[in-house]
Amino acid sequence: MTAQIRTLDELDGKPHANPFPNSEPKTIRLTLEAGEAVPPHAHPGRQIVCYLVEGELELTLGDDTHQLAAGDIARFEGDQQIAPEAIEDSTAVLVLAPAADTDNQSRR
Repeated sequence: MTAQIRTLDELDGKPHANPFPNSEPKTIRLTLEAGEAVPPHAHPGRQIVCYLVEGELELTLGDDTHQLAAGDIARFEGDQQIAPEAIEDSTAVLVLAPAADTDNQSRR
């Protein structure tokens, strides 16, 4: 497979844009204006990496809330309730990978 290269600025879709549709792992650009939030939701069976490109986010994961600043990266399980809220205009890149099969991992 040849490399696929996209810039974040050329992607359509707000608050979500998918630079590589129908590909795994699922990759999303999330753009939120200050005060804008994504309602609590989950991504069962996924491990998620969130890299905050610019801005500041309050990221609620289950019962815990984390402050992310530009340049921060967070990794978490998608089985819990997830709710990002922008403290200031923000852009993040999220990678949603299928969760590893823990039964097979423990046998290795």
